[in-house]
Amino acid sequence: QVQLVESGGGLVQAGGSLRLSCAASGRTFSSYAMGWFRQAPGKERDFVATIAWSGDNARYADSVKGRFTISRDNAKNTVYLQMNSLKPEDTAVYYCAAGSSPFTIAPLYRYWGQGTQVTVSS
Repeated sequence: QVQLVESGGGLVQAGGSLRLSCAASGRTFSSYAMGWFRQAPGKERDFVATIAWSGDNARYADSVKGRFTISRDNAKNTVYLQMNSLKPEDTAVYYCAAGSSPFTIAPLYRYWGQGTQVTVSS
């Protein structure tokens, strides 16, 4: 069992930066791939980034490539999403998820956090 708690969301102007954190409980965090997804009002939950248990094999959605960076610290049971050059279209609830592999498809992740709101003003 893994419990995930996101933090770091907030309101930021376009062009600004935020760093999201996702703290995991449980001793098996380091065995899971971790993903970040986001969901805007009235839209589906979309893939943002994922990273393997080892910290390798980071993958990104085309819409965030070059602006967002996913990383993890297994000693702290935490995964991060550094978001730079934010755009109004990045506004969404951001969720972290744990799964067996660095999937890009939401239903393949087993555990989910409650989400954190990111709002980017123009």
